[in-house]
Amino acid sequence: MTRAAIASNPPSTARTDPGGLRPGQRAFVWGSLIPIFLYLSIFALFPMIWVVVLSFFNYSPVRVGDGLLGLGGRNPFVGLGNFIAMFDSTQTAQLFRTAVRNTVTFASLVMIANLAITLPLAVLVESAHDRVKGLFRAIYFLPTVSSAVAVAIMWGYVFHPQQGLLNNFIKLIGLTPPKAWLTDPSAVFFGVPLAMIAVIIAYVWQDFGYNLVIFIAALQGIPHDIRDAAQIDGASGWQEFWRITLPLLQPTLLLVCTLTMISSFQVFVIFQVMTNGGPQNQTRSLTMDIYENAFRYQAMGWAAAMSLMLFAMVLIVTLVQFRLLRTDWEY
Repeated sequence: MTRAAIASNPPSTARTDPGGLRPGQRAFVWGSLIPIFLYLSIFALFPMIWVVVLSFFNYSPVRVGDGLLGLGGRNPFVGLGNFIAMFDSTQTAQLFRTAVRNTVTFASLVMIANLAITLPLAVLVESAHDRVKGLFRAIYFLPTVSSAVAVAIMWGYVFHPQQGLLNNFIKLIGLTPPKAWLTDPSAVFFGVPLAMIAVIIAYVWQDFGYNLVIFIAALQGIPHDIRDAAQIDGASGWQEFWRITLPLLQPTLLLVCTLTMISSFQVFVIFQVMTNGGPQNQTRSLTMDIYENAFRYQAMGWAAAMSLMLFAMVLIVTLVQFRLLRTDWEY
């Protein structure tokens, strides 16, 4: 290049940082990230840290402490006392263990029922004609976007002992309905309280459409060449499902099982509205126990310790699922 050309086209003097950003771009990046960072710090990170701190104190907001943020003094440090108290014989500890047992039972049965419904239904919907396939997906997904309170109220009317749709239908076909689905503590089916079964039915009805859409998307991602090869080899539809489709859906099964268990452990609204933990604490979930101790009895330290136990339960279940269902291959 000649000197005249260099003089007519001088190199750019705009300064850039090592990352290749101009000053205006850097200002835009920091202006976008700082509000997000502050939001997450105030409404996500600080509450999580605060829960861990509170779990080591016998803290109640109605008492004024001597130290930072009301800790100490009348809100004393108890160390692992809240966690040790979970295994005591007190009524509070017994309620906690009952809530843990109910939550594990609920989450396990929900996952089994959800998979038993969504996986076969996804195969049927995927095999339907393209013109109605989208309609089926929309119909089955509608309960998922419904309000949990509305779903609980609706199913509460369905299970009503006198005017309930379910009991009236049972009478219509000549059978004897249960005394009360949601309030009879003596009604037990295969060791599971009838009230718990009613809540599981309501929750699965609302939630299964989400997993159905995930399974349908996974089925659409399976190469048709694999299925065609199985059909050429003489595999029946049942053999194709068990030996081809189901193994290839294992990564999706891991996702669905993990999301279903995590959401089931955190269910609160449907328990609160349908049964309020009754009858006789047969449907008292861990989230309900945490809520009542934190906001009704103002035992924030005890509620924080229970929240950490809930987190530990979800973490352990998730790690076990990853261990059992994880795959190291792709198609």
